[in-house]
Formats: sequence, structure tokens, C-alpha cells
Amino acid sequence: MYLDITLKIIVGLVSLLIVIRLLGKKELSQITPFDFVYLILLGSFLEEGIFDEKISIFQVIYAILLWGTLIYLIEKLVMKSNWFRKLLKGESSDIIVKGKINVKELKKNHIEMEQLRTLLRSQGYFSLAEVEHATLETSGTLSVLPKAKESAITPAMMNIKPKENEATYLLVDEGTIDERELKKVGKDKEWLRSELKREGVEDITEVFYGEWSENNGFYLIPYKE
Repeated sequence: MYLDITLKIIVGLVSLLIVIRLLGKKELSQITPFDFVYLILLGSFLEEGIFDEKISIFQVIYAILLWGTLIYLIEKLVMKSNWFRKLLKGESSDIIVKGKINVKELKKNHIEMEQLRTLLRSQGYFSLAEVEHATLETSGTLSVLPKAKESAITPAMMNIKPKENEATYLLVDEGTIDERELKKVGKDKEWLRSELKREGVEDITEVFYGEWSENNGFYLIPYKE
């Protein structure tokens, strides 16, 4: 019994290494949801095979070889066929184009504004005003191209001391006031409505995206854009 389990574990480990090699030299961030699913399924096969005495080591080997062969064939098809690659692994989406949010692609990928902000923050951008172009990759990561004015010249080059960057707060999300964010900055709804009127906004429902920071004030994107 113990010899059987030992052999199954060794076979399982070797098979996992082979499958990882079949994926190529990918980082974890580059693995698509499809890659992740078939690795999970392979692990499930091995778990069942190792601890089920009714399943022989030869059946485990057969299942692994069959699964590995299918994965290999799929990877080859993906490399040769653009249509097949898009079908199985999807394609990248331009979320922000020329500084403007592509609402259609945002909805298509089921991403909310706060999720987009989270992805941008993970890339070091704390305001949409800093971004010229952003692409959602098939792996779920966000590739960001900053605006030229944000990256071309640094304060050190000009020998100046700018104000420190301030965190931004999403106060209006798709026409609705985010009361939680409003509390973080110590403000109330009346203050927000008053400040928005100064920006030329009479009705909050007209605002698709409204962020605010202490240094830079408001950055607003109306629905009409």
C-alpha cells in the first residue's frame, strides 16, 4: 500500500513538472484563466488517484499522459490559430483610450470603477488623470501608459520641490455618491453638492466618475464622454 502511494506521488510530481514545462516560460501573472483551470483539474486527478486504492498506478499514468497530450495539442493550436486562441484564452481589452474610459469594454469585462482604480493603484497610478492608455490583459493584469506630462520630466530635473502626492477618493461612482469615501475625507453630501456646482455640475447623476484630492481638487468624467 505504502509503496503504491509512494510511486503515485512520484509520478504525480514528475507529471506536474512536465505540464508546467508545456506551458513554457510563463510567469504566474501571465497564466490565463484557462491555463489555471487545467492545472487545477490535473491536481484533482492526482489527488483522486493517489488515495483511491481501486485506481492503479497504470491508470494514473494513463490519465496523466492523456491529459498532458490534450494540453500539448491545445497549446499548439493556440499558437497556430488566432481564432482558437481568442476562443480559449480571450483577448486584451483597451479600458482607457486617449485618457478616456472605454465604458463598453469596462462593462464587457464586468469591471466596476473601484476595481479599475485598484488595478491602477497596483501599477502605481492613483488618479485616472495620470493615464493616457490602459489595456486589460488576458491574464487579468493591467498595462498602463502614463500621460507624457506625468512621466517626461521629473521635478529633480527641474530642480524644483513640488507638493507631495495626495491620495485620491472616488466620491461619485456612476452617478451615485459614495458615502464611505466621503466620510474618509471628513466631508458631507452638502459640501460635495456645493463643490460640484462650482465645477458646473448641477445634477450628480450626470457624473460617471468623480475623484477628489486635497491638492488637485476634482477630476470629473460626465456620462456624455
